[in-house]
Amino acid sequence: MGSLSSRVLRHRGRTQVQPEPGSGAVGSARGPRTGGDTPGHGFCYCPGSLKRKRSSGAFCYCHPDSETDEDEEEGDEQQRLLNTPRRKKLKSTSKYIYQTLFLNGENSDIKICALGEEWSLHKIYLCQSGYFSSMFSGSWKESSMNTIELEIPDQNIDIEALQVAFGSLYRDDVLIKPSRVIAILAAACMLQLDGLIQQCGETMKETINVKTVCGYYTAAGTYGLDSVKKKCLEWLLNNLMTHQNVELFKELRYYKYYTVFKELSTEWLSSVYKQQWLAMLRAEQDSEVGPQEINKEELEGHSMRCGRKLAKDGEYCWRWTGFNFGFDLLVTYTNRYIIFKRNTLNQPCSGSVSLQPRRSIAFRLRLASFDSNGKLICSRTTGYQILTLEKDQEQVVMNLDSRLLIFPLYICCNFLYISPEKRIENNRHPENPEN
Repeated sequence: MGSLSSRVLRHRGRTQVQPEPGSGAVGSARGPRTGGDTPGHGFCYCPGSLKRKRSSGAFCYCHPDSETDEDEEEGDEQQRLLNTPRRKKLKSTSKYIYQTLFLNGENSDIKICALGEEWSLHKIYLCQSGYFSSMFSGSWKESSMNTIELEIPDQNIDIEALQVAFGSLYRDDVLIKPSRVIAILAAACMLQLDGLIQQCGETMKETINVKTVCGYYTAAGTYGLDSVKKKCLEWLLNNLMTHQNVELFKELRYYKYYTVFKELSTEWLSSVYKQQWLAMLRAEQDSEVGPQEINKEELEGHSMRCGRKLAKDGEYCWRWTGFNFGFDLLVTYTNRYIIFKRNTLNQPCSGSVSLQPRRSIAFRLRLASFDSNGKLICSRTTGYQILTLEKDQEQVVMNLDSRLLIFPLYICCNFLYISPEKRIENNRHPENPEN
């Protein structure tokens, strides 16, 4: 059998590798010698090759630029590493200043005394306070004193509040507990620390609930935080009717009601009784069909407000009790719809409701959901509208989307059954009951 021959691919710029003499068939089957494991020599490792890649690297005869590309990528990677910053957390300068200068009082140049306590502080830090800045820069005698006695006229300020207020001058963050925020706010206002005042205001707005709202509202009015006062008022408007005081209600007795009502003057009630009686006569005997136009100021001053709590999703139907000038309004919640119905024919006794063909009401419907602290999550309102219904007619007044269906769901509605213009005219009638 003749000897096998072996041919090696030749590439420009490289010498042809010759088969080793005397190797015979075995040598030719191995292919070309690479001269060891020196980098840049070896077999072709293109896709589809059955040979495994050597760790020393190899020159690809099919892709002569592969070695150059790898070198460029390696250089880019090294350059990227050189330009990538490394972060290492060092000891906080703020914590060091707070511990060394404020808590330990090192190199103190002034002492502040108040409420039986003494603080060793530094004028350069105290000048961040508008109170001390004016004191040290003016012609006050305290500007040259090493010990200053502070008079604290505000009873809300205590030693702990002053400790937090003075400490805020030596650090860039302050932790404020909601239970301490009013005292700290009082100290910050006295020392004119605007940053601390702002932080107290934000803390108060974030922690308004049934236990804090009254105190926050009073403090906001005292120290001039109008935005906090507004937030507290909004919370009260949304939650005033959703919180009960059972213990306070238990203290009420029937004889107290009886005693209080006896003290009321009949003159106070007679005008109201007469006004309601005349309104009912207009609704029954006259052409009065209800409000015909919307006047927001008059509606808010004369409308009746009712509420309802839906604990969970389901089907509900109810009426808010009251004569309502013969307008029996049924409210239904089903399948995310709020429906109003004028209930006329289905009555246990005739004459209990108005039988006029058409009746109108002005209303505003509002739905809201709150979290455990009473903070508003979402709300929706119809605004003031005029709704005209025939006998036993029903009308969808609101269609809810899934985003609002967070239970419990609170429903609040303002109703006006008699036009405000007629009520104003009632006040012009003489008060003499004989007429």
